[in-house]
Amino acid sequence: MEKSPLIKIKSVFSSIFAGLDRQLGLILLGLAAIGFFTFLSASQNTPVQIADEIRNLVLSFVVMWIVSRIPPKWLEMGAVWIYGFGVALLIAVAVFGLIKKGARRWLNIGIVIQPSEIMKIAMPLMLAWYFQKREGIQTSWDYAVAAIILAIPVFLIARQPDLGTALLVFAAGLYVIILAGLPWKWILPFVGIGVVGILLIIIFGSTICANDVVWPLVHNYQKHRVCTLLDPTSDPLGKGFHTIQSMIAIGSGGFFGKGWFQGTQAHLEFIPEKHTDFVFAVFSEEFGLLGNLILIALFFALIKRGLAISASAPNLFTRLLGAAVTLIFFTYAFVNIGMVSGLLPVVGVPLPFISYGGTALVTLGFGAGILMSIHRHRRLVQS
Repeated sequence: MEKSPLIKIKSVFSSIFAGLDRQLGLILLGLAAIGFFTFLSASQNTPVQIADEIRNLVLSFVVMWIVSRIPPKWLEMGAVWIYGFGVALLIAVAVFGLIKKGARRWLNIGIVIQPSEIMKIAMPLMLAWYFQKREGIQTSWDYAVAAIILAIPVFLIARQPDLGTALLVFAAGLYVIILAGLPWKWILPFVGIGVVGILLIIIFGSTICANDVVWPLVHNYQKHRVCTLLDPTSDPLGKGFHTIQSMIAIGSGGFFGKGWFQGTQAHLEFIPEKHTDFVFAVFSEEFGLLGNLILIALFFALIKRGLAISASAPNLFTRLLGAAVTLIFFTYAFVNIGMVSGLLPVVGVPLPFISYGGTALVTLGFGAGILMSIHRHRRLVQS
């Protein structure tokens, strides 16, 4: 008996989405839907087209689907090659990369690409591969080697300069090293140094932020970002403008928000980069604290589900890789929301699946695909 068209369509969809984690998929669709509706408001009076955002979202989910079909064993086999290719591209950028707005971050290979984005995935892949090979025989030198593997691309990205991406790549690698068993006696001293450094900056901010004071190993614009975080009103029409206006937008949203398309800060052009890095300010103004709680709950669910998938992974490589990718999502969200809220310096980190962007969305889709792959192939092994 011939099947009805509806049954055929259902069968096709079942085969397409077979093995994908439904919980993770629904969470990602929820975030993408919020991102799209926020984009419709935030993109007003910008040259960005709705078709561009739809294309980026579709491309991100297509990449996720393709990667979900790749067995984790293949990712493990290709880890060294992907890492080496990424480092080679970063070296090429340093030699003859394109310069835009004073930064050398892009490479023209027929199309313009930003190789540093590759390292957000290549770094956890490489370190997870390394610790998988050293499972059960780790020594102190293994962590030193891992630190060198991490330091090379972070240094190349930081000197472009691109502090935001360098921090994300550093975090991605550091998560793997910590989860692989880095002793707490090595972690705590660095945590202590960081806490002391932050306290000193807060206490002596007015002194060290003076114009004639030079911070070692830090670009002047990066110093200004930290100093305006301490006191945005010190440069209200310059470096502090972003932070002041985004904080006004968040506060003016109240509990329920002003309503979709009703955000005055956004539509009167007070919020800079309103459809990319500062999209959270637009969302907060229009949907208020209630909308923020829903958004944060979705990110919490994303992280919880990602860690659950990682915990049930069959080997050390997939556990380390899945957990690191999940924590990258956390880092993106934490840094972006903290930056827009005036709690962290402005470093140009997008809000996952909410901010407009092509390369970043593809990277995030690749990361989500890794989690889907770990889940799918774990089920295949078990069955």
